[in-house]
Amino acid sequence: MADILIVGSGAMALLFGARLAASNHNITLFGSWQEGIEAVKKNGILMEDDQGLKRFPARGVTNLSDTDPVKFALFLVKSWQTEGTAKKLASRLDPDGIVLTLQNGMGNVEILSRILGNRHAVQGVTTCGATLIGPGIVRSGGEGIISIQAHSRLDHLIAALKVSGFSVREVEDLAGLVWSKLIINVAINPITALLNVNNGQLLDDHSSKQIMGRAAREAGAVARALGIVLNYEDPVSAAEAVAYATANNISSMLQDIRRGAPTEIDALCGAVVRAGRSVNIETPVNEIMMYLIKARESLGRTS
Repeated sequence: MADILIVGSGAMALLFGARLAASNHNITLFGSWQEGIEAVKKNGILMEDDQGLKRFPARGVTNLSDTDPVKFALFLVKSWQTEGTAKKLASRLDPDGIVLTLQNGMGNVEILSRILGNRHAVQGVTTCGATLIGPGIVRSGGEGIISIQAHSRLDHLIAALKVSGFSVREVEDLAGLVWSKLIINVAINPITALLNVNNGQLLDDHSSKQIMGRAAREAGAVARALGIVLNYEDPVSAAEAVAYATANNISSMLQDIRRGAPTEIDALCGAVVRAGRSVNIETPVNEIMMYLIKARESLGRTS
């Protein structure tokens, strides 16, 4: 049994917290969403399934000052929160502490390494999914794989994840997996957020499929120009396959838009645009989706 800090209070943080708590690990959720943390303080983590709600014990905090030094942490905040949250965590991180990021998008582990130190920050990628039902309440979006950069001090955390039912594998080079997930995300998340539809509904319309395909092809071209080896041959077919497999899921970006929260668009489409410029590849579809989501966020705050 280990004491594990889950950094975040959204859907993925709740999913990991619930499953780790179910295998008798001591879980603390640290987040800035007051309503979400208060719900965890009151009820623990609630996970919804077809049989109803199940409760899992967890502690919720918005300040780390009262916690013990952090030895193991899963970093699951939104990408735009990475820097500020990492600075708060830095003062409570154990000298031998390890922080595993399973966030969406690009650039998170680089920020963590800069603030916490290279020896404390490890990159991971997960294809697990989750939907936030309400403050402190989550529904699993289906099983997936956690791929983690090989690291000598991750054994206890990997063991905790495995005993909690997660499929975990260690790999030497995560770049291909990071880009493979990024391409899927830019092809699905912003379009669902703009159209207000579940993932699978993108496949029901010719126009939305065309936008999906163009976004995926652009990002795939950038990855190839960077020398990245993806874990699939055709980005378009891969994106469509994921949309089909997660047909009933509400993307994390649509969840953010619906609750008036900032999105991760800068770490998704924005990352593709920036990387495209570095290799002289134009990415107009990703760029226009980036601006549309930013406009949607801004208009949502003023409406």
